[in-house]
Amino acid sequence: MSISRSPAYNLKAVLKETGLGADTLRAWERRYGLPTPDRTLGGHRLYSHYDIEVVKWLVARQHEGLSISRAVEMWKEQVASGADPLANVISPDLAQPIRPTSETHLDEVRSQWLTACLTFNERDAELALNQGFALFPPEAVCVEVLQRGLSEIGLQWYENKSSVQQEHFASALAMRRLDALISATPSPTLDQTILVGCPVNEWHTFTPLLLTLLLRRRGFNVIYLGANVPVSQFEETISEVGADLTVLAAQQLITAASLQQIAHLLAAHQTRVGFGGRIYNLQPALIRRTDGHYLGPTLDASVDEIQALVTGSIQSPAVEPPPQGYLSALDSFKSHRQQIEASLFQYIHREQFSSEVMETSTQFLGDNIIAGLQLGDLSLMDGEINWVRSLLRSNNIPEDLLSEYMQSYATAVSQHINSAGQPITEWLDQYRYG
Repeated sequence: MSISRSPAYNLKAVLKETGLGADTLRAWERRYGLPTPDRTLGGHRLYSHYDIEVVKWLVARQHEGLSISRAVEMWKEQVASGADPLANVISPDLAQPIRPTSETHLDEVRSQWLTACLTFNERDAELALNQGFALFPPEAVCVEVLQRGLSEIGLQWYENKSSVQQEHFASALAMRRLDALISATPSPTLDQTILVGCPVNEWHTFTPLLLTLLLRRRGFNVIYLGANVPVSQFEETISEVGADLTVLAAQQLITAASLQQIAHLLAAHQTRVGFGGRIYNLQPALIRRTDGHYLGPTLDASVDEIQALVTGSIQSPAVEPPPQGYLSALDSFKSHRQQIEASLFQYIHREQFSSEVMETSTQFLGDNIIAGLQLGDLSLMDGEINWVRSLLRSNNIPEDLLSEYMQSYATAVSQHINSAGQPITEWLDQYRYG
């Protein structure tokens, strides 16, 4: 009975069946090309029964005293001669194939990691991750434990259930682990070069860094530029390395506006751009207002889309330009913003808002108005107002004061830019009365 070559087993099953360590198995695949697993759509390894017997054959040769390199040479010599090294192996009944890891067990690892992070217990956090990486594919642990874990902590912060210190502690541990995994990736096996980075004022780098890891594990040559990258640096690097694709990530509306500026300039130079991030999932209307290719709502989808982009000839979709009235409002608002905000501070009863809350919320709202006008749709700001509500809540300020604040802001806009500010005042109207 021939040994099945159908991919059916995940990494955990192979390690259990062969007794080999995960690092050793990955090293054999990287250095010697044995075994040769398939990949799931998410990029996870998937082994056949034949792959498992290949590993057992190599282990047996080591037990006979051969080095792994010599065992691999012997295998390849037999294959080159037309022989099957496993021809005489009797196919035993293996346990029922273990499919790619279920989220149930990863949920447990994530819960342990989150508990350790929220109590600032670095040792237990690292132990939880070590356990996860020993049992599951690195991609699965990074997405299901680190990415989803950070998202849960961020939500707890928004709901006033965790502190910014806890979020920063968890982020630092997650970023450190990603850096180590990226450093351990093998040399690129594909010809394409991909740039990954964040536009101006975007400091959230976990997602683009994780994308860098996933792409490198697919064999791409990835150059990671990091946070807050000016357009000039993108252009210089693209020219220097001959990048096939530039990938940009934005998590907030204001950085989506920066991303659009960069993407528009790069598109004008015939440079291919892919983009994604949290804000595009929250505000899908942003996609049609951004030059380039939207990479999808998940990292798995993004990696697959990137692979399609660099190996195919996908055309860029048409971009919806901002209305002319928005461009006029943008110029007027930017020219008079300082006066508008000064008048706002006079209208508001300052005893109700601390100076810090007033300055923070006003800076945030002004920056987002500029972003919404630049992108041609102020309704994109609707979700961002929740951040202002959260700010009021965390400072024990009654939320109904948001209505007074918005009314005062609309009055200040009308006072200084009159009809040119109509798109702004119309948007503010929906919040003026609660």
